[in-house]
Amino acid sequence: MHFDQGCRTQHGADRALSAGRLLLPAGLALFLVLPLGPAEAGCQDSPGPGVNWTGCSKARLILSGDDMTGAVFNGASLGASDLANAGLAGASFVGAEVTRTRFDGANLERANFEKVMGWRTSFVGANLQGANLVFADMSRSSFAKARLAGANLSKSELNRSDFTGADLTGADLSKAELARVSFQNTKLSGANVSFSNLARADLSTADLKGVNLTRSYLFLTQLGAADLSGAVGLTQMQLDMACGTVQTKLPADLARPASWPCGDTEQ
Repeated sequence: MHFDQGCRTQHGADRALSAGRLLLPAGLALFLVLPLGPAEAGCQDSPGPGVNWTGCSKARLILSGDDMTGAVFNGASLGASDLANAGLAGASFVGAEVTRTRFDGANLERANFEKVMGWRTSFVGANLQGANLVFADMSRSSFAKARLAGANLSKSELNRSDFTGADLTGADLSKAELARVSFQNTKLSGANVSFSNLARADLSTADLKGVNLTRSYLFLTQLGAADLSGAVGLTQMQLDMACGTVQTKLPADLARPASWPCGDTEQ
């Protein structure tokens, strides 16, 4: 009797333990199919400070002047949206798509645009001081009169973009694609443009005090009246490829090429 009762008790415990073992994976499976973060659920949230629209489709929105300080748009689709004059300081757009989106006059100080796709995007007059645009693909975009002091644009693609009147003081543009970019009246003093592609870019009226041009590709780069006397890393070989004039100021150890001014300088 005691033996049978003990067996039945042990058998019941084994069944309970077995059931517990079966329930654990099922519970885990249920957990794994649930949304792991606020991104998907947040897609229906109204715009505001700290809103999380990670991975959301938000194309063609009109959010001009809205306060979205610290918002998260990582991987989101924001193409053709209007975010002019919006408050977006510290916002994160990592991997987002912002093609033809307007950020004119927006406060994007310290915003993160790393690996963003944004052809023909407009940042006219925007505040991008200290912003991160590493690996951003923003060809044919406008940064006219934008404030980009201390911004990091390293390894970005900005071909045919417009930086007329922008402030890039101390910015990092190393290893960037800057072919045919307009830097007219642009502040590039102290900027790092080393190893970048400046083919056919216009530096003719830029402030280039202390700019780092080490190994930059200057094929048919328009130097005009630029003052390169304080440029860092500039070589005779680079000048021989570029297009300067009698007004171009050079470092004391470099000579004006006989080919200047260039014959074919079509942009």
